[in-house]
Amino acid sequence: MIPLLEQIAHPQDLKKLSIPELKDLAHQIRLRIMDVLSVNGGHLSSNLGIVELTIALHKVFNSPADKLIFDVGHQSYPHKILTGRNPRFHTIRQTEGVCGFTHPEESVHDHFYAGHAGNALSLSLGLAKNRELRGENYHILPILGDAALTCGLTLEAMNNIPKKLKKLIVVLNDNAMAIAKNVGAVTNILSRFFNSPTANHIYDELTEIISKIPGYGEALAEQGNRMKESMKNLISTAPFFEQFGLNYVGPIDGHDIKKLIDTLEALKDQDRPTLVHVLTVKGQGMKNAIQHPTPYHGAKPFDRKTGEFRLSKDPKPTFPKVFGNHVLKLAEEDPSVVAVTPAMPVGSCLDAFMKRYPDRCIDVGIAEGHSVSYAGGMSHGGKLKVIACVYSTFLQRAFDNIYHDVCVQKAPVIFAIDRAGLAVGDGVTAQGLYDIAFLNAMPNMVITQPRNGKMLKALLESAFDWNLPTAIRYPNLKTEDEDVPIEKVPFGKGEILKQGKDITIIALGHMVDIALKARELLLAEDIDATVIDPIFVKPLDKELFRSQFAHSRGVVTVEEHALQGGLGSIINSFIVQEGFTDLLVWNIGVPDEFVQHGSHEDLLKMVGITPEAIVKQVLRAFSEQTVKVE
Repeated sequence: MIPLLEQIAHPQDLKKLSIPELKDLAHQIRLRIMDVLSVNGGHLSSNLGIVELTIALHKVFNSPADKLIFDVGHQSYPHKILTGRNPRFHTIRQTEGVCGFTHPEESVHDHFYAGHAGNALSLSLGLAKNRELRGENYHILPILGDAALTCGLTLEAMNNIPKKLKKLIVVLNDNAMAIAKNVGAVTNILSRFFNSPTANHIYDELTEIISKIPGYGEALAEQGNRMKESMKNLISTAPFFEQFGLNYVGPIDGHDIKKLIDTLEALKDQDRPTLVHVLTVKGQGMKNAIQHPTPYHGAKPFDRKTGEFRLSKDPKPTFPKVFGNHVLKLAEEDPSVVAVTPAMPVGSCLDAFMKRYPDRCIDVGIAEGHSVSYAGGMSHGGKLKVIACVYSTFLQRAFDNIYHDVCVQKAPVIFAIDRAGLAVGDGVTAQGLYDIAFLNAMPNMVITQPRNGKMLKALLESAFDWNLPTAIRYPNLKTEDEDVPIEKVPFGKGEILKQGKDITIIALGHMVDIALKARELLLAEDIDATVIDPIFVKPLDKELFRSQFAHSRGVVTVEEHALQGGLGSIINSFIVQEGFTDLLVWNIGVPDEFVQHGSHEDLLKMVGITPEAIVKQVLRAFSEQTVKVE
C-alpha cells in the first residue's frame, strides 16, 4: 500500500480521509519531519507540536482561498508537507531547497514571508480590510505561537480588531507559555463549558432575546453578561481576549484531531472575530524534544535512533560561544555587568550567565524595542555596564529605540549584535546584512567588528571604557579563540595585517581570511596587496587610511554586509572627501537584492564574496587601465 502521506498532493486530498486515517497521517508527518531534520537540522520542536492542528485547519478550510497566516513561519513544516512540498521536503533549508519559513514564491499556500514574531495578526487585519474593500469572502486564520503575545505588535493589532469582523479565526497555538494557571478538573470542565462554540452562540441569542423585554431588557442583559464574565474570570483566560472583541473558545486539546475539526467546523459561520485557544506539546512524538524543547527548537543534526545531537567535527568555538563564555567571566569579576536579551538567551549563549546570575541577565521576551529601551534605562548614570544582546535581523525592529533611547541619551549600552552577516539556512527574512547602514547614521554610535574570538573578547573589555553606545557585530561562525592575556583595543584604530606596495584590501571582521587568500593569489600575478582590518567602522581610522591610500593604486573593501550603506560606501565617501580621486576602487559585498537560504559557502559564491572574485576584478581593472595608458 502507498503510505497516506505520499497520497497527499494538495490539502483537498484530506477531505476524503477518516479520523483514524488522519491520525495515521499525523504520525507519518512526524516521522518525515524527524527523518529530514536529523540530517539537515531546523525547527523541530515547534513543528512536531503543530501537526494535528495543521491537519485540522486544512481539513476544515480551503487553502489557498482561505488564508492561513503563520506567526513566525518556523511552525509551518507540516503545512509545507500538506501543500505539495513533501517530495522536496528533504531539501529544507538547503541551497535552492525548500525554505524553512513561509515563502510566497515557493507556494500559493504561503501568503507572506514570515521570519519574525508578532506580525501575523496585523497582516491578517490588513488582509481582512483588503477583502472587505474588494467585496471578497474567504476565511482568514492567523496562527499565533504563544510567544507572539509577548510582542507589542500583537497587542497593538488586538486593540484594532473590528467588533463585527466576520470570518477571522485567530488560532492561539499555546505550546509552552502558561497564559493563566488552570487548577483542577472542575476548572477545566467549566472552562470548556463556558467557552465552547455552542455556549457562546447560546449566550448571544439569550442576550438578544432578553434585551427586547420592554423596560428592563437591556439592564437584565447587561447584568447577565456581567455574571457570565465574573464566572469566566474565575476559571479561564477568556476575559483577556474578549475585552479586545474576540469571541474566546477553548482551551482545546491540540492533539485531538476530531475535537479540533469539530470546533473549527462550529466556528466557520461565526459573525464575530473569534480566538480558539489550542494546547499543544512542543516536541510531541519525540522524547528528547519534549524533555528539552529549547535545544530542539532550532535543532542541529541528530542521531535518528537516539535523538542525541551529532558532535561537531570542528573543535573550534563559534563567535556567540566565545561571547557567552567571556561575558560570564566578566560578570563573575564585576557585579556591575548586566545583560539583556529579547528571547534569545540560548542562541546568544547567555544561558550559563542567566543560570548563575538571574537578576543580572534578563530575558524580556520577544520585545526587541523594549529590550533596547530597557537597556538604555538600566545604563542611566553609568553605574552599570549594560550589554544588549540582539540578533542583527531583530535589532532593525528596534531602530527608533536605538536612536531615541540610547544614542540621543548618549547611554553607554554595548550592543552584542549576534548573527551579523548571512543568515544561511534561515534565509531572506533573517539576514543580518543591514545593521551597519542604519547604525552608522546615528550620532554617538561606535561600530566595531572582531576578526576572531580573541579580538571579540578584547572589544568587549575595551568598550566599557569608551562610555559611548557601542555595537560589536559578529557572525554565528567558528573562530579561533586563543587563551592568552587580553589587551585593550585602542579606540578608533585599525590594524595592518600584511603590508604591500600596490593595492589595499580592507576586510571587515572574519572577511580577513578571504582577503589574505586573495593576497596570496594576487602575489602570483605580481600584485602586492596590503591587508587591513579596520576593526572600527565608526569612527574610521582616518590617519591610517590617509597614509595607506597615498601610495596605493587601488582599494578593495570586503564585507559580509549589504553594499548599500556598508563599509564600502563609508570608505568610498572617505576617498571622495579626502580627494583620492585617482584610486581604483572595488567594493566586494552583498548586492542590493534579497538573499535566499543556503550554505554559507554557497551564498558567498552567489554574491561574489570569494578570493577568486576579488582577484578577477582587480586583474580586469588593471588590464583595462594598462590598455588605456597604451
